[in-house]
Amino acid sequence: MSPETTRTEPIRAVRLSRYGGREVLSVCDVPMPVPGPGEVLVRIRAAGINPGEVIIRSGALHERLPATFPSGQGTDLAGVVAATGPGVDGFGVGDPVLGYSWSRSSHAAYTVVPAGQLIPKPDALSWEVAGSLDVVGTTAWAAVRGIAPKPGEVVAVSGATGGVGTLVVQLLARRRVTVLGIASRSSADWLSSHGAVPIEYGEGVEDRLRTAAPQGIDAFIDLFGPEYVRLAVDLGVKPERINTIVFSEAAVQLGVRMEAAAAIPESRATEVLREMAELIASGEIELPIEATYPLEQVVEAFEHLERRHTLGKIVLMPPDRP
Repeated sequence: MSPETTRTEPIRAVRLSRYGGREVLSVCDVPMPVPGPGEVLVRIRAAGINPGEVIIRSGALHERLPATFPSGQGTDLAGVVAATGPGVDGFGVGDPVLGYSWSRSSHAAYTVVPAGQLIPKPDALSWEVAGSLDVVGTTAWAAVRGIAPKPGEVVAVSGATGGVGTLVVQLLARRRVTVLGIASRSSADWLSSHGAVPIEYGEGVEDRLRTAAPQGIDAFIDLFGPEYVRLAVDLGVKPERINTIVFSEAAVQLGVRMEAAAAIPESRATEVLREMAELIASGEIELPIEATYPLEQVVEAFEHLERRHTLGKIVLMPPDRP
């Protein structure tokens, strides 16, 4: 048992009052969560933000992922074990951990999660990277697996320098694939230094891709939206070698793959997360951190994210003590 479990004062946590834009976000006082059987109370040190949270907040996924208001927010997390519930083995108070919350609760000073959704944090990982790894790491892993790349193939990637994209590019490069990274011109140096051929997005992108790959493109990973799924088909990529992480009617109609983190069985989720954490901790790949914001500046953090063109991740940093 830890002193945190005896606290009576509230903690700070992000809350959504209703569906909408950034105006529905606030940081409020809420009761300290208490771990139940098989659960761990984590004092959050870092929690990444993701585009999917913007979509959920808008109400666009209400039929699939409904919210009950007031709602919490956040999946990615890293922090220190503050207490454990009955039946938890393998974690003790003070252990550094990283993982994920399925209850939309990581954008807070503390949260409770099942012990099976946590792994030990490697010492070589910064809090910022550890706290923003789960969604992008597992999504990138699944996106690459979905196209089954082979050495020597040419693979195009849209949204190549976002949180997922930076990892996809590096995972492909490790497989000796020629990567065509579609992103803004300002990202060209990062792509070149990480084994990709930079392709500027926008008008003329199809011609630039054809010029870069005169023998054709073998596979396409779309991390942005349906226009790139159509582009991949126009470029002659077979639907079974096109994988998008963005659900759309175009993707359904064209019969392309839609394999993201949800395609990973729950029984393997922490195994994949551990693999990605070890790759980064060993220096084989990196997860760039675009910016960090205090928890109280959650609105500003999402304003930054929604401008797009970020390189890697944006991370919320709760105070050491709420």
